[in-house]
Amino acid sequence: MQVALEPETLPATMFRSEAVRQMRFPFQKAFLLCAMTAMGLGSAKAQYAGHISSYVMDARTGAVLSATDAELQRYPASLTKLMTLYLTFRALEAHQITLDEQVPVSIHASVQAPSKLGLVPGTRLTVEQGILGLVTKSANDAACALGEFLGGGDEVRFAQLMTQQARALGMTNTTFRNASGLPDPDQVTTAHDLALLSQHLISDFPQYYHYFNVPSFYFHRRMVPNHDPMLKIYAGADGLKTGYTDLAGHNLITSAQRGNVRLIGVVMGAPNNTRRSMEMVSLLDKGFADEGVAPQPLLHPVAPSGVLMASARRRGHFRHSVLLASSRPMEVADAPTAPRRYGRISHHGAAVRMVSARHVVAHKKRSRHS
Repeated sequence: MQVALEPETLPATMFRSEAVRQMRFPFQKAFLLCAMTAMGLGSAKAQYAGHISSYVMDARTGAVLSATDAELQRYPASLTKLMTLYLTFRALEAHQITLDEQVPVSIHASVQAPSKLGLVPGTRLTVEQGILGLVTKSANDAACALGEFLGGGDEVRFAQLMTQQARALGMTNTTFRNASGLPDPDQVTTAHDLALLSQHLISDFPQYYHYFNVPSFYFHRRMVPNHDPMLKIYAGADGLKTGYTDLAGHNLITSAQRGNVRLIGVVMGAPNNTRRSMEMVSLLDKGFADEGVAPQPLLHPVAPSGVLMASARRRGHFRHSVLLASSRPMEVADAPTAPRRYGRISHHGAAVRMVSARHVVAHKKRSRHS
């Protein structure tokens, strides 16, 4: 059974035309945008992969601790999935769906570009498996399947509901066109808007927030690791999401709590994973310092660009090693090319088994989008 979410009643003022909204940033950047557009290098929604937009806020009070080009429209990439998850959590809380409800996999969902779980058309996964696929592997096929399920079989309708929900949350510069974040020139957001969405995810659905901190889960006899590097390196970090496409650059949203202070940080458009992680570390460190929280050292050093952490199985147990690799995004992973059979499995009576960080095998394969 597919579910068609009913839009919430929204104030008429929420539906102001997108055309009248203006992006504010320094004159020099505005001049650069005009020059790029005149030269054919940009468009009305020109993006700046390599130029970072950022935002840090106190999750409890909403106080803005820092902002750099936070109203500049950017491509969200897989940060889009946060809204897919928001609507999923909303449907769960309203008892419209359940965690063990079966989500059908359409042909359209199965052919989404990587990163993906490799879902086969005609099969099903549970709502909880879909959630875990989004927060760990950033699976585009699972996101599309959830979107179709919640949109009454239509991902386009679901994207309209996503945009409508964005307006209700105050995300005035955001438009969604799909459930996954795969490239669409009209799918745009801002660092500010994504911080608002993250704040609402944490405060509106605290009972589901723990999913963002899952280091990995088993999906049909495969271990699927979490791509979020901040969970491993930053003390107090417990979610939310990574994202990457060529046009968007490397995006990251992190929430971290130290003592009674919880911060939300957004970094968009970083040139690589290392810069993205270090930018987030610097922003959160400064934010906590501004809030009077004592600094803490990194749990692990950030690997330089082109170096990936992996585990090697030797003599029956795992040992960590450092492997040299290309500078591709760490959070991107291709689905295997060979078809697989998808029967439900059970571990201690549950269809999904979450595992601890020490058992994660972070084996990466090449892909394009996450």
